[in-house]
Amino acid sequence: MPHILGLAEQAISLPDTDIHYTRAGHGSILLLIHGSLCDYRYWRWQIPALSRSHTVIAPSLRGYWPRALRGEDPGFGIQRHADDMLQLLERLRNGGRVHVLGHSRGAQVALEMALRAPRSIDGLMLADPGFAFDDEPPVRSFRSDIAELLRKGDTEAALAGFVDAVNGPDTWRKMVGWFKTMVHDNAYTLFSQLREENPGIRRSDLPGLDRPVLLIGGAHSPERYVSRLDSLQDALPRATRVTIPLAAHGMNLANPKAFNQAVADFLRGVEGGAPD
Repeated sequence: MPHILGLAEQAISLPDTDIHYTRAGHGSILLLIHGSLCDYRYWRWQIPALSRSHTVIAPSLRGYWPRALRGEDPGFGIQRHADDMLQLLERLRNGGRVHVLGHSRGAQVALEMALRAPRSIDGLMLADPGFAFDDEPPVRSFRSDIAELLRKGDTEAALAGFVDAVNGPDTWRKMVGWFKTMVHDNAYTLFSQLREENPGIRRSDLPGLDRPVLLIGGAHSPERYVSRLDSLQDALPRATRVTIPLAAHGMNLANPKAFNQAVADFLRGVEGGAPD
């Protein structure tokens, strides 16, 4: 079985797939949800630090490594990911508190979970969410060009184009080897991601989410993420916000010490209060 940081990979069977994950630590659950082109390996600098005080569960979403898609999957999408993660939590929760942290695309999965089952989640953390709201005009996707490069077999150019478009120019060239390996392993999820039906988040649902929420941004994140955080801060009644210095979209990798501290401080505050 693949291993990361000395942790054995585990799997849980859902009706139509297996969800692979790592688990470390003790205490209340902290579920980590990765974004596009990533998998549970993305959290390599969070698992050791945060598992000192929590049971950290880091899954790979449906369609991602180690059971990565090699073609299009019509069932792939945010709604299905949220379903899967709620089922995973139901199987693994230990009767204590549950917190969910999602990054980028994973932040939409985390928010969908909280909107569907708010009583199941005690603390919610959204790091650089990139989703659209339902009242916004559709944005023309750059990803059609990326998919064409993949079809032609130019995987390196496709991934460089996607990562640079999401994170900022020249990001791909600066990425370390393990990150590029992970992204290559998940390259073909982009075919399904391009074609998924994603209506975005209903802005009118946000004021009713009566849960502590931490909004996390990178000091140098692209403007599209900053604007999402601004809107969420205005709409969510119990939102607080933190900016990770010396970091952009991949703030948990660029400045893991500050990122982990922000998460730990938020969890300490949530767990120090009376249960909702």
